Amino acid sequence: MPGADGTILITGARAPVALHLARLLHGAGTRVILADTPARPIAAASKACARYHRLPPPRFEQQDYAEAVEALIHTENIGLIIPTCEEVFYLALTWRGRTVPAQLFAPGIDLLAEVHNKHSFIRLAERLGAEIPETTLLSSRNDVEALRSSSRGLVFKPAWSRFASHVLLRPRPEALDSIVPSPVMPWVAQRFIEGEEISAYAVARDGRLKALALYRSRYRAGKGAGIFFERVEDEAARALVERIVAGTAWTGQISFDLMREPSGRVLPLECNPRAVSGLHFFRDPARFADAMLGDGAEVEPDVSAPQTVRLAMWIYGLPAVLRSGGFGQFRKAMREGQELLDWPGDSAPVKAQWRALAEIAGVALRQRISLQAASTRDIEWNGPDG
Repeated sequence: MPGADGTILITGARAPVALHLARLLHGAGTRVILADTPARPIAAASKACARYHRLPPPRFEQQDYAEAVEALIHTENIGLIIPTCEEVFYLALTWRGRTVPAQLFAPGIDLLAEVHNKHSFIRLAERLGAEIPETTLLSSRNDVEALRSSSRGLVFKPAWSRFASHVLLRPRPEALDSIVPSPVMPWVAQRFIEGEEISAYAVARDGRLKALALYRSRYRAGKGAGIFFERVEDEAARALVERIVAGTAWTGQISFDLMREPSGRVLPLECNPRAVSGLHFFRDPARFADAMLGDGAEVEPDVSAPQTVRLAMWIYGLPAVLRSGGFGQFRKAMREGQELLDWPGDSAPVKAQWRALAEIAGVALRQRISLQAASTRDIEWNGPDG
């Protein structure tokens, strides 16, 4: 792969997955530069980070962001850029219509947008021969009203969203009054599926699977992002991921929310064309880097212990347990879970998470939004017109 033997830029340095990816590639002998918008992201404190560059917020200053990335490519002699969060969309827009002297480890913007949209992704999976849950596009209040009588069997969510934000799970009919979709900002209504949710993290090159981790989230930050992860094995889930990766000739990182029904059938719910926490189940730098960047065979997860961020468990998990019970299980999880920020000889990021949290909390206070919303406010991508 072009750039694989030179300096690599990893963007989205605020995310634990960016830190983890930097450690893997650095451990394999690669010089890693990190970049993002915050002043003090956790990954910037790592020994794996040769240098950290602060960039303009792409959601609000897209042109300045593109120019800053291009300048950084020249300054640091970067051959490959690996996005980890939703800045991938803004990078893909930068690559469209320009000659950029570095490779982006991601598909073009059209495919990224297609899989990110919760309706068009389901239609894509259907065209590729996958079984799908019934999913309806909602572009007006009339579309919503048509489903009022059946709302208790449906899940409603914005077509462009993340972390289960604004999701209405089997709502009462009167709860639909809050949904105001439009052609620019549509919603979807999806059949509620009984079963077990499975998350998938994958790396692919030209439609070939190079890494895959399947897992479930036992504890979450509210309704959305997981904070405690356990590995699972499921051949039907793997087959579904392989089908989509091959059918799109995907190159880059890609993640899925899937649902396994009691019968064993696995259905796709939505897709995130970026890194997610399944990456933390890989800790062998040489094998992972060879699979991702070189000619190595597909790499399998080499970590079996549950992975967690203890700080997030105290902030989100403990209050949830105190409200609903299960404190004994929480204590057991805290004993069994491996701190995913820990890494031999690289302890600084664990301490740096407090500074990073303080910076996000400042944004949350100024904007009067939640911590979770503040953590992605400047990189969110809500469609071509969003």
